[in-house]
Amino acid sequence: MRDFRKLSVWQKSHRLTLDIYKSTTFYPKEEMYGLTNQMRRSASSVPSNIAEGCGRNTQSQLAHFLNIGMGSASELEYQLILSKDLGFINDQIFKEQTSQVTEVKRMLTSLHQKISSD
Repeated sequence: MRDFRKLSVWQKSHRLTLDIYKSTTFYPKEEMYGLTNQMRRSASSVPSNIAEGCGRNTQSQLAHFLNIGMGSASELEYQLILSKDLGFINDQIFKEQTSQVTEVKRMLTSLHQKISSD
C-alpha cells in the first residue's frame, strides 16, 4: 500500500480537478447536469482512481486503476475540446487545462510502466 498523496501524479491530477471545478462554475446553468457534471466526474476520477489503486494490495491492481484513470483523463481531454468549441472556455484556459491533462497522462503512463516492470 502506498500513500497516494506523495505521488506527484496524484498531486497534479488533484490540482487539475480543482481547476476544472473552478472553470466549470461559469458554464451555462443548463449544462449543470450535462457537460459540467461530466467534466467534474472525469477530472475527479483520475486522482480518485490513483488513490484507490494505491490502497490495493498488488501492483497489478494499482496498474488496473491507473488504466482507469488514464481513460478518465482522455475523456476530460475530449470534454475540453467540446467546451472550447461550444465557447464555454477561452483559448487560454483550454491550452492550460489541455496541457495539464497531457502532463497527467504522461505521468500515469510512466508510473504504469514503472510498476509493471517491477
